[in-house]
Amino acid sequence: MNRSVLQDWVCELPFMQQSVLITACRGPDGLPKNHAAKVIGKYVRRCFLIRAFEKDECCNPYAPGGGSFTGPCTNAKIIEVGGVVTNTHRMWPHHTALSSPLCCEKTPLLDVALGLYLDAVDDMPHHFQTHIMHAAQILGACHPDKNVSDWWQHCYLRIVNDMHLNIESIEQMNKRLGDNEANWRAAEL
Repeated sequence: MNRSVLQDWVCELPFMQQSVLITACRGPDGLPKNHAAKVIGKYVRRCFLIRAFEKDECCNPYAPGGGSFTGPCTNAKIIEVGGVVTNTHRMWPHHTALSSPLCCEKTPLLDVALGLYLDAVDDMPHHFQTHIMHAAQILGACHPDKNVSDWWQHCYLRIVNDMHLNIESIEQMNKRLGDNEANWRAAEL
């Protein structure tokens, strides 16, 4: 019997927040396969979708499996810039406390990918960038695994800073994307 491709925790979110995550699944057209946007997009998908081949949840950015859609979140360019790191799938302490609030020691290649992504925002449509930013915001605020939510919160803050925007609080996000039309319209002004 088939089930939803969404991880269970996503189904507890308001429909508008679920929709934001789903719209972030699609990567930007016209970019090379090894572009950092593709790596960040893979990690977005890995953090809220069930992997099709394995039929499981895998938020470890470096674990093997997942095919090309939800596969490991690195490539030759990321490794070249980030240096040689071996056994990356063992680096993610999936159920241990973080020693750093920014996760940088735990996700070195993913942080390299984020840096390359932010260096290349002019390569991408602005609309795509906002999909990633809002997905990062939701994953940072709502993902049940603290390692994952901490990294996405870090990502959201870096994107907001890069775009010279104000940070939206979790309360503001929940009001804007809480399935209440009046609140949503008020936020659109």
